[in-house]
This record gives sequence, structure tokens and C-alpha cells, in this order.
Amino acid sequence: MNENRGPGTEMGQVIAAWPRRNIRRLTVSLAAAMLLLSVPAQADAGPAQHDVLILVYHRFSEGKSAHDVGSTTVSLETFCSQLEFFTANGYRIVPMADVLAWLAGSQDTLPPRALALTLDDGHRSVFEIAWPMLKARSTPVTLFLYPSAISNASYAMTWNQVRELTRSIHVGVGSHTYWHPNFKTERARRTPADYERFVRDQFRRSRASLETAMGKPVQWLAWPFGIYDPQLEAIAREEGYRYAFSIDAKPVTPHSDPMAIPRYLMTQECGAVCLRRMLTQAQTRHD
Repeated sequence: MNENRGPGTEMGQVIAAWPRRNIRRLTVSLAAAMLLLSVPAQADAGPAQHDVLILVYHRFSEGKSAHDVGSTTVSLETFCSQLEFFTANGYRIVPMADVLAWLAGSQDTLPPRALALTLDDGHRSVFEIAWPMLKARSTPVTLFLYPSAISNASYAMTWNQVRELTRSIHVGVGSHTYWHPNFKTERARRTPADYERFVRDQFRRSRASLETAMGKPVQWLAWPFGIYDPQLEAIAREEGYRYAFSIDAKPVTPHSDPMAIPRYLMTQECGAVCLRRMLTQAQTRHD
């Protein structure tokens, strides 16, 4: 999901321009949310008893109202409010690796209500706006990047910025393919053999670029536009990906497909009603 933007205003400059009362309220709220969400997980429930939610964010804005942001852009204030909501309802942010270990049945260190954060695309607002807050609270997050944009597109982070983020033990990295294609469109305009070659190239080039830049193995994949099918899943496995993530809006359960792990797409408009619906789904899906 692409958006061309000029250089963003530094987070400190934006906050400095806000009314002092708003700054105090935001600072206190953010501190409380991040501190509570980042408490280390405890193994105090069986796998079938966990409520596990994965959220996916794309871009962040320093603006405070809906007209300041796009469809996949969440303002700083809304981001804080959404995290506060989960905090108030007993959720704690955990590393994605812990969720995947639980899903694989190899280890269970999750709290009764677990939340994982993913940040797709590599938009530079992740580095400029979200990262200072997340870093200050040692909050675990996972980046899903498509390398063709990094250090090339005006809206994207640079490789140096990505490396700065991933030096933290709290930041994981996964592939979002090489240039975020729409697989339905590509399938329709290519022969079956050409389509398969294209898909493999997207998976291989992305993984190779990320592993070279990060010096870490990359085995996680986020499906561009949430598009996946059995053929794509099979090719991804053959290309070395162990887990893949969709944007199917539902909780993760012990029976979730490891190549289509569901996530909730977070938007500016997801307020109290939207968030309560997510909790209701999580608390009733112990299948």
C-alpha cells in the first residue's frame, strides 16, 4: 500500500505545537498503555484458553483528526487510545515468536490475553512517529517489508533506518514480497508457468534482500493485500517461509493455518464499537 509523502515533521516538533494540556494527557496515557502492555508474559493458561489477537498497522500521522489521515493511516492519538483499550481489557503485547511457538505447540509462554503488533510496508512514519514511543517502552513489534521501496520510494524508510530498528531485540522482520504485487491481477495477465516464476521471484528476491541487509534469517511472510490461496501457500513453503500472515479479521487459535495467520487491519475509524467486537470474537473463539 503505497503513498507518496514529502519529508515528515519530526515527532518532537509536532508535539511541541500542541496545547500543553493535550501533551500531558497524551504522555500519561501513552506511558500507562505501553508499560502495562509490555509486561513479560507468564505461562498461566493452557493453549486453548488464550485470547490471541494480532494487529496490523501501516502508517502513522502526527495529526489528530480523521481528515488528516488516509485509510490505512492511524494518528498518534488514536494509536494510543487503541492500545489503552486493550490494556484496560487485560491484554499484553508479546513477541511474535512467542505466538508462533504457541501455535506450533512447542512452547507456551503467553498470558491469558496476548496481543502482537505488526507494521506492514516500511513506511517512514513508522520510524519517525511510532518507533520513538515503542522503543522507549521496549515494546515488541514485527516489521513486514517489501525491499523494492526501502531507500527508493519517498514514503519509505531507508535501509539505515530499518537497520536501526532491527538492532533492537524487540523488533522482528518478515517479508511482504519484493514489490507488493496484487497476485490476483498478476495471475490474470500471465500464463500459469510465468505466474509461478513471478511468484517465486517475489518471494526469493525479498527474502534474499532482507537477509543480506539485516544479517538475520527471514522465514515470515505477510500476504500483499491479504491475497493468498493454496498454490501461493505451497510456493511460499517451498521458498523457505514457515509462517505467513493474512488480514482476515479474526483471532488466532491453536488451529489457525500457519500460512494464513489472521490479523486485524487497524484504521483511524476503529473506535470503541470496533474494538469491542474484536474482544467479543476473541473470547468466544476457543475452537
